[in-house]
Amino acid sequence: MEAQEKVKNKKGKKVLGIFLGIIVLALAIFLYVRFYYPFGEGVKAGQLNYVVYKGYVFKTYEGKLIQSGLKSGIATGQIQSNEFIFSVSDKAVAEKLMLAGGQEVDLHYKEYLGTLPWRGYSKYVVDSIIAIKQ
Repeated sequence: MEAQEKVKNKKGKKVLGIFLGIIVLALAIFLYVRFYYPFGEGVKAGQLNYVVYKGYVFKTYEGKLIQSGLKSGIATGQIQSNEFIFSVSDKAVAEKLMLAGGQEVDLHYKEYLGTLPWRGYSKYVVDSIIAIKQ
């Protein structure tokens, strides 16, 4: 009887270990896809409104780009400009953008499904400047 119970305990521990391993692996894959895998990437062009360095615990670079053209606010019945709110991951890129306020810029960005506090407040993260036009 004791031998059978030991075999059952070993099988139960093995099944529990495999189950926990699968749960941990699934959680790791979910977190990677949600926060680190770029969902999309592209280029946005427009007039750079501002880039600021802000935050309480995690200081990040945040910016706003005003795109040309107008969009209508269906719910409000107003016409408003297209705004692209973004975070900047690289300090050197952010410093160049801070000097380019008010100018036309083309920015390359990556879109993530979720935000991380040390990466910025936006799910759109600018990683490079394609062009700055006077």
